[in-house]
Amino acid sequence: MDSLQFTAESSSNGVIERDFIMDRVPGVLWSPASGADLAPLVLMGHGGGNHKKHPAMSGRAQRLVTGCGFHVAVLDAPGHGDRPRTEHDEAEIAELFRARAAGEPEGPIVVRYNDYLAALAVPEYRALLDALQALPEIGADGPVGYWGINMGTAIGVPFVATEPRITAAVFGQHWPDVLAEKAQRITIPIEFDLQWDDEHISREEGLALFDAFASKEKSLHVNSGRHKELPRFEADSAVRFFARHLGEAVTASA
Repeated sequence: MDSLQFTAESSSNGVIERDFIMDRVPGVLWSPASGADLAPLVLMGHGGGNHKKHPAMSGRAQRLVTGCGFHVAVLDAPGHGDRPRTEHDEAEIAELFRARAAGEPEGPIVVRYNDYLAALAVPEYRALLDALQALPEIGADGPVGYWGINMGTAIGVPFVATEPRITAAVFGQHWPDVLAEKAQRITIPIEFDLQWDDEHISREEGLALFDAFASKEKSLHVNSGRHKELPRFEADSAVRFFARHLGEAVTASA
């Protein structure tokens, strides 16, 4: 991939936001305005139909940057945000809308499409991590986490399963199909979110994916509510999770 090129920069409320392009893939990096050196990094993956600066992404980044002093980065997934849709993207999205209108299960379509997107996105995230660790404010030896729910989990599980630099991760709200086998290769600490009344992902499916992770330390966070009703306080819990694991790594190496 080409080197990372920053294209815009702004600062607000103690956070520096820098847009970048890497081999035509757009992304954003949030950092402390204080310019803290060698701070931990959290990579994030956004949900399906969203983009790198969706309020869920910017809100989580704000918490991690101002609350922990971390750097946070996210890419637009293939076919999302500022990236063009291919004919394949359009066909899968049309099939999803058709199934939704007909009252048919969405899971098989989402699982298939997200698996396709993950195959494209995982190499992009690996290259992004290479590029970010070359920056002096991040460095090659600092702790790295991953945070992605829904489609962010579909991309994150295969990414983390093959990326030894990730030392803690937050996942949730996805089907076990195709992901369970990959989850069995993940042994780092994880936090996992599940909605008990999810109209798309059954309790059994959600629990099966959580159970598949081989991590000795894994925490299941179950809340009542439908698919899009994940409580905001779970974001605060995830921030504490990363502060505990990535922050302790910094202290131990100091």
